[in-house]
Amino acid sequence: MKRFVLFSMLFLAFFSLNALEVNQPELESVGKDTIEFINYTGPHTVINTKDEIAGIGSALGEKVAPNVANKYETGDNSKYYVIHAVDSSVKTGLDADILILGKNANVDHIKNLRSIISSYLVSAYGYSKADADTLAVFITVYNAVYRNDLDTYKSKYKEIVTKNLTKENCGISVNYKDWAGKTQLVIPLLNPVDGGLSTIDTTIISDSTVIESMQEEDERGVDERKNLVDIKEREADVAQEEAKEAQKEATVAKQEVTKAKEELKQVEEEKKAVEKELEEAKEELAENPTDKKAQEAVKEAEKKVEEVEEKVEEAVAKVEEKVEEAEKKAEEAKEAQSFADKKLSEAQTERSEIATDQQKNIADAKAEAKMVTTYGLQLVDSSNLLSKLVFLDVETGKIVKSSPVQVIRNRSIVSTGNGFAAIAGEDSGENQAIRLVILDSENLEIVSQTEEDVAPNAVLVSADNYLYTVVKSTSGFVVAKYSNDLRLQAKSTLKVMETTPITVTDKGIVVTDSYGAVKLLSKSDLSTISTQTVDYSSAK
Repeated sequence: MKRFVLFSMLFLAFFSLNALEVNQPELESVGKDTIEFINYTGPHTVINTKDEIAGIGSALGEKVAPNVANKYETGDNSKYYVIHAVDSSVKTGLDADILILGKNANVDHIKNLRSIISSYLVSAYGYSKADADTLAVFITVYNAVYRNDLDTYKSKYKEIVTKNLTKENCGISVNYKDWAGKTQLVIPLLNPVDGGLSTIDTTIISDSTVIESMQEEDERGVDERKNLVDIKEREADVAQEEAKEAQKEATVAKQEVTKAKEELKQVEEEKKAVEKELEEAKEELAENPTDKKAQEAVKEAEKKVEEVEEKVEEAVAKVEEKVEEAEKKAEEAKEAQSFADKKLSEAQTERSEIATDQQKNIADAKAEAKMVTTYGLQLVDSSNLLSKLVFLDVETGKIVKSSPVQVIRNRSIVSTGNGFAAIAGEDSGENQAIRLVILDSENLEIVSQTEEDVAPNAVLVSADNYLYTVVKSTSGFVVAKYSNDLRLQAKSTLKVMETTPITVTDKGIVVTDSYGAVKLLSKSDLSTISTQTVDYSSAK
C-alpha cells in the first residue's frame, strides 16, 4: 500500500524559543490507495471569484444539457473540454462524460476543480448544488484511485468512452502540477438521458477502494460519505416508487393479455362456425353443381372464412403484443426493485461503517483534547526548500494537523500571536506568485497576503513586532518592513541583493546592497544611515 505524496523522505523542522532548528528524516509509511491531493496553496497574482470558477463548469454543462441523448463535445480543448460519450445502441458498459484539462488550464486546487465539476453536474443534469458537491468529491477521488489504469476503465465503460482515453492521462494525478494537459477525468453515467438522481453511477464512484482512501482523510471523510449515503437512499426511494408503478402497469398488462386471449378464443370459435358453414355449402353444391344459389352460398362462406382468418391473425398479434408488453413491464418492475434493493443495501452497509468511524473520530477528538502540541515545519520539497506548517503531539511526535499550504519557502516561519507569517508561493505558473502571507492558527490556511512580490530566496526576519523581508522593485530588490498584520510600513530606496541577510540591531538594520557592500538602514523608515567603503576596482 502506498500514499500518493510528493516526496517519501520527509524532514521535520522544530522551532524552540531560541530558534533552534532540528532536521529529522522520516520515511512515511501509509496505505496503498490513500489519496492525498497536492494543491498549489500559495498566493496568486489574480484571485478568481467562486462564481468565476463555477462558471467554467456551468458553461460546459449548459452546452451538454440539450444533447444528453447523443455524443457531443464542447469547450476549449486548450483549457476545459468535455466529451459527452454516449452510445445508446450499446447495452453493455457505462457511458461517461470526460472532462479534459488542456495544457492552458489554470486550475491548481482540488477545491476549485470540484467546483467546476459540481457546477457542470448542476447545469447539465439538474442536480442540486449540495448533491453535485458531494458527487464531485467522490468523482475526483475515484479518478485519482484509478489514475493510469486504462484496463479498469475498459472493463467498465463502453468503447465510445475508452477510445478517448489514454493510459498516460486517464483519471487525474494527485499533484496539481500534472493536471494541465495530462488529465482525462471520467464522470460515469448510469442513465444520462432521464436518470435524474441516478444520472451518475454512485456505486462505481464509491467502491471499496475509494472508501478506503477516504477513510484516511481528516475525520475519515465521514461528512461526505454520509452525504453520498443520503443520495443513495433517495435513489432507492425513487426506484422503489418506479418499481411499484411498473408493477401496477405489469398487472394491468397481464389483465390485457387475459382479455386479448378471450377475444382470440371468441374469434377462433367464430372461425370454426364459418368453416362449418363453408363445409355445408360445399356439400350442397356438390349435390347440385349447377345451382346458382349453392354457388353463391359457397362464395359467401369462403369470404366469411377469409375475413375471420384475418380477425384471428389480428387477435393472435394482439395477444403477442400484450404478452410482450406485460413481460416488459414485469422486467422493468424487477429491475427497478433490484436497483432499489441494491442502493438500500449499499446505504445500510455504509451507514454501519460510518457509525464505526464516527466512534473512532470521537475517540481521536478526546485524545487530541489532552494533547500538548507544538508547531514546526515539514520539508516537502528538498530541491526548492518548500515546507508546510504542522502541529505535533509533543509526547509522541505524531503530526495532528497539517497546513494545506505546502509552498512555505526557505524553511522559515514566524509566530505573530494570532497566526503565522511566512514567505510562500511559487512563480512557475501563469497565475502564481511569491508573497509574504499570514496563515490562520486554526485552519493553517492563508488568510492574507502582501501586494508586493517577495524575492524567491529572501529571508524573513521578525523584530520588535515588525516583519522584514526583500521584495521586488522596478529595478531590483529592496528591503520591506511590515506590521504583523502585513500592512506595509516602509521600503528602502537602497537596492539590495535578493539573498541579503537582514540583521536587526539596536542601531539599525544591517543588509548587503546589490554591489555586495554592507549597509545600515534606519529601523523607522529604512533610509540609509551609513555605508561600508568598498574598493570595487579590485572586485573580480
